[in-house]
Amino acid sequence: MRIISKSRLKLFWLTPRGRNAEGPLKAWYSHVKNKAVTWHSWGDVKASFVNASLVGNCVVFNIGGNNYRLVTRILYPSQKVFILKVMTHEEYDDDKWKEDCGCFTPAPKPSKSVKRTQKKR
Repeated sequence: MRIISKSRLKLFWLTPRGRNAEGPLKAWYSHVKNKAVTWHSWGDVKASFVNASLVGNCVVFNIGGNNYRLVTRILYPSQKVFILKVMTHEEYDDDKWKEDCGCFTPAPKPSKSVKRTQKKR
């Protein structure tokens, strides 16, 4: 899977509220970016991360023993994982993130270049 963008993870773990998140976020990143990981559906994600949740069009991962939440949008055809937001469990419970992340808006359609690439395979 291709992760876009690792810098959001790093920005979070450099904040005081994310000071204990660096190790768990790096572990999640290393696992997901591994070339052997390919997700074609929500079921594939759930098989890898049993505590992940589907919230609208977003996939939410529990990070660091349930202390943090990582909100992503996964585009399965292009094998991309977009990092939308990283937050503490407390911030997650606030529910303000749902609107910020657009989890209940339609997923973007793949670009024409992605469609051409997929047809060539």
